[in-house]
Amino acid sequence: MKETLQVIEQLGFPAKDCHDLPTSTKTFPDGAQYRVEIPSVEGPASFAAVLEACKEYDVLVHRISQGSGIMLLTDDELREMAEMGLREKLEVSLFVGPRGTWDITAMPWASAGKIAGLRVQGMDQLAYSIEDIKRACRMGIRSILVADEGLLWLVNEFKKKGELPADLVVKVSVQMAHANPVSIRLIEQMGAGTYNVPTDLTLARLAAIRQAVDIPIDIYVEVPDDLGGFIRHYEIPEIIRVAAPVYIKFGLRNSPNIYPSGTHLEHVSVSLCRERVRRARIGLDMIKRYAPHLKTSERGAIGLGVPVTE
Repeated sequence: MKETLQVIEQLGFPAKDCHDLPTSTKTFPDGAQYRVEIPSVEGPASFAAVLEACKEYDVLVHRISQGSGIMLLTDDELREMAEMGLREKLEVSLFVGPRGTWDITAMPWASAGKIAGLRVQGMDQLAYSIEDIKRACRMGIRSILVADEGLLWLVNEFKKKGELPADLVVKVSVQMAHANPVSIRLIEQMGAGTYNVPTDLTLARLAAIRQAVDIPIDIYVEVPDDLGGFIRHYEIPEIIRVAAPVYIKFGLRNSPNIYPSGTHLEHVSVSLCRERVRRARIGLDMIKRYAPHLKTSERGAIGLGVPVTE
């Protein structure tokens, strides 16, 4: 075992999970240690609800993300979300639409095949995915969400060739599910801009990941039921301390999975979004109460995938 641990350290990784919980010295480009994300913002009406709730609860949000997919938004809805993000100087991260669970294959629904659920299946879906991203970029979007390693690599190559904008932020979904420093460093090397870790990682494991990678880590501090249902509000200050730079992400326990969303579920989505912001207020109060020295970013800070005018 000793020899194995020595080789792991020689390769540039912590030999073990960091149970001593070292303080991260890494930050966002502006020196901030954390930013706030509201997920599952399914369209312009939900986005507007988030902004309204932010004013009501005095919550500073840096990123909103969406899960139903670019392909299920109209051109006008994409433009409106981009315009709202640009006006408010916050990141709008939209999921790439094509995925296994939208396809006609059965494996993503099998008990042993669920891990492959959001992977992109076949070359046709990869091409569809690139077209999905191009359409969003034409509308001004500069942040996307992916859950497939091949698509991540392909997007990075398209960026190198000038086929996609160089400033496009690629956020990796929690459903990619890599959970150790070696795997996540590989994802970083493939072009990830931020990485959403699995929801059940201990502080020691988060600290070990931070020792090995530089990109921001996205961490659910309240987790939807179908991703575990954990509520980690009291851990928020320590999560930020050991894993900075982080996006603390407020999902919502005891709420329905509404993917794919649409106008038929709009009232539900709006209500869920408002409650996520209220939960964010509770989480931010934990920081204010127990670790007021922790630093956050202003809206529009360097490194945010704020939409642009096309």
